[in-house]
Amino acid sequence: MIRNRLYRLRHWLVGSMVVVTFFASSCESYLDRAPEASISDKDVYGSFISFQGFVEEIYNSVVDIHKVLGGNFFYSFSASDEVLSTVPLPWDDGNYWNQGNFLYGATPNFNYYSNLTGMRVWPFAWYAIRKANLGLSELDMLEATQEEKDAIKGQCLFFRAFFHFELMRYYGGLPYVDAVQGSSEALTLPRLTYKETALRVAQDFKEAANLLPLKWDGTAMGSATLGNNAQRITKIHALSMLGKNLLYAASPMMNESSTGQNAYDVELSKQAADVLAEVIKICRETGVYRLQSWTTWTDNFWVWSPSNRDRPGGTEVIMNQTIYIPSYVRFTTNRISNPVQFGAGNNRVEVPTHNFIKNYGMANGLPIDDPESGYNPNDPWTGRDPRFYVDIIYDGVRMVDNATAAAAKQNEFAQLANNGMHRNGTPASSNVAGSVTGYFYKKWTPKGCNPWDNRWGSFQSYHPQMRLADVYLMYAEAVLHGYGSPLSQSPGAALTAVDAVNAIRNRATLPNLAPKYTGAKEAFMKEIIRERAVEFAFEGHRFFDLRRWNIAGNAEYLQKTAIDFDRGANGKPINLRERVVVTRVFEKRHNWLPFQLRDTRLYEGFPQNPGW
Repeated sequence: MIRNRLYRLRHWLVGSMVVVTFFASSCESYLDRAPEASISDKDVYGSFISFQGFVEEIYNSVVDIHKVLGGNFFYSFSASDEVLSTVPLPWDDGNYWNQGNFLYGATPNFNYYSNLTGMRVWPFAWYAIRKANLGLSELDMLEATQEEKDAIKGQCLFFRAFFHFELMRYYGGLPYVDAVQGSSEALTLPRLTYKETALRVAQDFKEAANLLPLKWDGTAMGSATLGNNAQRITKIHALSMLGKNLLYAASPMMNESSTGQNAYDVELSKQAADVLAEVIKICRETGVYRLQSWTTWTDNFWVWSPSNRDRPGGTEVIMNQTIYIPSYVRFTTNRISNPVQFGAGNNRVEVPTHNFIKNYGMANGLPIDDPESGYNPNDPWTGRDPRFYVDIIYDGVRMVDNATAAAAKQNEFAQLANNGMHRNGTPASSNVAGSVTGYFYKKWTPKGCNPWDNRWGSFQSYHPQMRLADVYLMYAEAVLHGYGSPLSQSPGAALTAVDAVNAIRNRATLPNLAPKYTGAKEAFMKEIIRERAVEFAFEGHRFFDLRRWNIAGNAEYLQKTAIDFDRGANGKPINLRERVVVTRVFEKRHNWLPFQLRDTRLYEGFPQNPGW
């Protein structure tokens, strides 16, 4: 009976070390049924509609680290050099054992209204892998069209691969769990190397890509939900994640952990480039995804939505999390992530570091340390990359439109100088928590979300899992290290690595890269690193990028700094000086997070990560 099989989800992932952590309980509302409420296997797996309903819960296992974790999302966002806070941030001190509020946690519970902020990457990933394997094991029961059978199998394969990848990028190589494990089976699955695990992931993504439609609208199976299929997994999702998985496996840190070579794996880089070239080619030919125009670039992240029905993502976001309670997610977005923290009642405010702000170049396209850039350190916020003005609040930027009330007038413009009311800790105005660095960011929250403009409830803001811009920049990186030069290209694409980077820059109204940055491999790679920092600022990429490039411990990425200054009579900053606030601890062992000790003691085939 399906009731008994589902009940065994209490024992999910027996056969790998992770399951024992969660034996005690499971998804109570879904699994615990009264004896008289028994349903058969056929009831669940017999038709496309019921089987798709079974698969839908896997979508809900994708943890949106920017929202559903609420105040605990600071882990992967703060562990690089991007941000600081009014309180110490986890992992800056190198204590990667402290994972309970982000990665580890209780058994998955799909009572959404009370447990959204309790979602954790570790348990939800293994739960989803178990569920994907269970679905794959029951495909023979499905009575459906070939299109429907392919879609069910493709989704299960995609998610099995996706959640292994989600765990790998934190912890390294893992056992690849590709079958439903019985509760009486011994724990024997060995830990694979990162490369071995990635190749297993790649197999699943490849097969999923061959099975899934380009888009669900226009298919017979998608007709019942026509116009509401945007979040369903497609061929583009599978190919994009396949390319990302291969590029990660090719990257120096992952390659070093697998082979001892601190360099790119050339063959895997080529494979990644070829897959990502296919994604770009399909998107160009079909228009299924397109780079968002610059005038609507923020649609990738948030949209005004008085009806609460409009979703961000526009033409560019390939994968978003499934949002099942928009109003709740919107609440955590505003109250916790709002850059100015108006009325937040929360003294933990995440703000950009000055060292990270240096990645934003000039409007002429040159980095600020280029002698020809025109950057003036005494007038540091003039003439910068257009993305700087969309992402960042600096001194003097308007923050309140409806500034009629006295309190609103007081907070109308950012006051981020040393003695400004929006600076350092909690200032005199109890409605505003201050910045420790001299900046706020506004990428996720539009102006108007404050007690005076009172537009809290009129927008939606989601954190993209995958954007087409990422495909372009990953393609450039993969081509560079697979085919050898900035002017190389994959045989499957009519664009060079330089062309791909310029496509993203041009979208932001920047000129092409200057020739001085496109002639040599090292110079071009530095621009890829900088371009990824700016394009994906505060989107959760930086922690993974610096690690996979094996540069997270380099001196230039360890110091988190603030900009101290006074405001001159003309409103311009004077007496500017950079100050180190925190020096991050990052040693070789921090390439990978440690497993909890109880998990490494389950059986010999699952060792702890080096250095822990």
